[in-house]
Amino acid sequence: MPVRVVHFGLGPIGAAVARQVAARPGFKVVGGIDIDPAKVGRDLGEVAGLGRRLRVKVDGDARRVIRATKPDVVVLCTSSSLKKVWPQLETVLRLRVPVVSTTEELAYPWWNQRRLATLIDRAARKAGVAVVGTGVNPGFTMDALPIALTAVCEHVSAITVYRIQDARSRRLPFQQKIGCGLTRREFQARVKEGSVRHVGLTESIAMIAASMGWKLDRVTDVIKPRIAEETVSSEFLTVKPGLVCGIEQDGTGYVGGRPIIRLHMEAYLGAPESYDAVEIEGTPPISMKIAGGVHGDIATASITVNTIPKVLTAPPGLHTMRTLPLPSWFGGRYGA
Repeated sequence: MPVRVVHFGLGPIGAAVARQVAARPGFKVVGGIDIDPAKVGRDLGEVAGLGRRLRVKVDGDARRVIRATKPDVVVLCTSSSLKKVWPQLETVLRLRVPVVSTTEELAYPWWNQRRLATLIDRAARKAGVAVVGTGVNPGFTMDALPIALTAVCEHVSAITVYRIQDARSRRLPFQQKIGCGLTRREFQARVKEGSVRHVGLTESIAMIAASMGWKLDRVTDVIKPRIAEETVSSEFLTVKPGLVCGIEQDGTGYVGGRPIIRLHMEAYLGAPESYDAVEIEGTPPISMKIAGGVHGDIATASITVNTIPKVLTAPPGLHTMRTLPLPSWFGGRYGA
């Protein structure tokens, strides 16, 4: 039988996930949830930009949709904030349905949001289902991938990860989240209020440290603006010289007072090269580079869909990408 999926949140990422689920064998879209009045009452296929109707209407009432459709899993793509998502998770878990979410702060909340992590874990165990937060970053490029690469090491002393992106290929909300078009002063004000930043470096560092058995002293997260030296444009906006065209962000995890995990991210309009790279200081040393980088939006939707089969068979509780079996492309049937 196909996996019955309800989509909770139909913004750009939620819609991309819905398009993949609707197109892949082995899945069946049975419900859509969104509070946007412009989406409620419309066919989910239309809202997601699928190009065809799914005969599934978007509803603003999560409880009503889940009770009516009896899904096997809910895919939740509503917010980066765990505090904002917790009431939504609670609603789903009370109805005893597993959850795969793109909420960045859910990727590994045990370091700096342990109280909420414990609440979610208890609720999931009580419901007898699994919950996981995933995505391309956090969820893969800056945590699960470097963790997997250490499998061939006799010893590891430090891990450095780079993610460099030309943000011109990304969606408008992402370009806005990295401050494109702001002045320096506006950028700093947005960083202070938390609306301009990449969410997830702390979670990725904590996930890596837990996998390595390292006890973190502290984690730092430093954000700086990337300033345009010449006019640069994307499909959505144009940034003039002297204005912010993106972000540079460094997360560092310290063990015994020494920086042992370093995550460096640059995302800006006009980056000359996009790539993902991992450097592992160990025996043997590992150096890996993905030329062109992993496409953020496509990869986030894909890993979300590909994680669904793993969540359906996982033990109850709050999981992370280090506690689930390794996900892979899911072509519609469970293989050996």
